Amino acid sequence: MTGSMPNEAPGHALVALPLAQGLPVDEVGATYAIGDVQGCFDDLLRLLDRIDFDPSVDRLWFTGDLVNRGPNSLGLLRFVRGLGHAAVCVLGNHDLHLLAAASGALTFGKKDTLASILEAHDREELLFWLRHQPLLYHDERLGFTMVHAGLPPQWDLATAKARAAELESLLQNPAYEDLFLHLGPRKPWRWRDDLAGWDRLRYIANCFTQLRWCDAEGRLDLDGERRKRKGARRSRPWFQVPGRASQGVPILFGHWARLDREGLGRTGPGKLLVHPLDTGCANRGRFTALRLEDSRYYHVRCRNEALPWAEG
Repeated sequence: MTGSMPNEAPGHALVALPLAQGLPVDEVGATYAIGDVQGCFDDLLRLLDRIDFDPSVDRLWFTGDLVNRGPNSLGLLRFVRGLGHAAVCVLGNHDLHLLAAASGALTFGKKDTLASILEAHDREELLFWLRHQPLLYHDERLGFTMVHAGLPPQWDLATAKARAAELESLLQNPAYEDLFLHLGPRKPWRWRDDLAGWDRLRYIANCFTQLRWCDAEGRLDLDGERRKRKGARRSRPWFQVPGRASQGVPILFGHWARLDREGLGRTGPGKLLVHPLDTGCANRGRFTALRLEDSRYYHVRCRNEALPWAEG
């Protein structure tokens, strides 16, 4: 590989070394996890040049939100789909937003930059590919799990895989469009094993694609309103909930560009096996890639025009 940087943290002090550290980067190539792209295709290409990406041997993992807010979601979607087995992507909230708009379940707002996809000649092929992407991806050899947003404290890895499979099964069904009439940031807020129907699927979707804050009982707080409460109902970042069932698993995630600026990186290194990779590309932040074999970070400064809504 060329153009490597010293092993540095991506601006988040809570990052710990993954279990897979020390695996060789050799002729079989390297694996790079990349934060939310959100249509910033030119910046992605600059990052891939920075890491000397070779699609014949290397692999890219994307934390979701491939589309929306940035200037070229269509080109980005075509590019990632064209990588075939060289790329893995989990679904984010903006990806589901695109699928919901395509299904007619919602209309675009002024913040959306998705019209080019829905007007494209290959629209159906792109949407079919997108809805067949997973909500959770786990690699046994590297030891990493990737989601877009987070996991509630009750779910260990096996449970999270099972819950993801439930929603993936419906998304990949030809009758998937009804799902988008029932999703959204609303109840139920707390997981129960007996949740059923649309309530169950809505909770699962909110965890994988929207979660930032929750309390010690796993009650979702998607807008962080309960951060100042006292006791068990005080919200905290999902990865800081005491006794979290997934705390022994290295988790890669995006969705939270403001994480460091909100002072949530003060936990200190070595305490949490979580790796936040959304560093605000769509809002003139940085684009970040983490090479999983040796925990090396790469960055490029983004050049896209800043958008006032770009961190949602």
